[in-house]
Amino acid sequence: MAGVGRTKPNILVTGTPGTGKTTTSSLVADATGLRHIDVSSLVRSKNLHDGWDEEFDCHIINEDLVCDELEDMMEVGGNIVDYHGCDFFPERWFDSVVVLQTDNSILHDRLTSRGYMGSKLTNNIECEIFQVLLEEAKSSYAEEIVVALRSDSVEDISRNVTTLTDWVNNWRPVSRSS
Repeated sequence: MAGVGRTKPNILVTGTPGTGKTTTSSLVADATGLRHIDVSSLVRSKNLHDGWDEEFDCHIINEDLVCDELEDMMEVGGNIVDYHGCDFFPERWFDSVVVLQTDNSILHDRLTSRGYMGSKLTNNIECEIFQVLLEEAKSSYAEEIVVALRSDSVEDISRNVTTLTDWVNNWRPVSRSS
């Protein structure tokens, strides 16, 4: 059961690349004192991968190594995990799973400005169109902890940061039932 034994919550912020996960996570971490864990950066810095995917121009994440690396921190609590995938993390780790969503034309502009092209660009836009990450979150975690938030503009991000900061400040640990 999520939250049992922790004094601070764990939040997963997921969504297609370009939806504002890192920006949102960093701002919520600054506002709440939670630790921001950017999984992509962690994979690079700790070599938690199985090489490079030429087609998608990214590391091939080793999910087992990532989970092993995060296990102790997640058990203690107080983390915002930022990653575009979510189905390999243990369900017990998270008290809230936030799926950021962005309008496709806005997302296209954000990704092309990052240098995404070809199949990498197409794949990510299709992921957003078909709400792949929202469906992945809903099938991997309890429905009541999964929330989709719009992330099209600075105003949306600001509203999301306020919403999540309020949620963290009002969160209470789940007590063990006797």
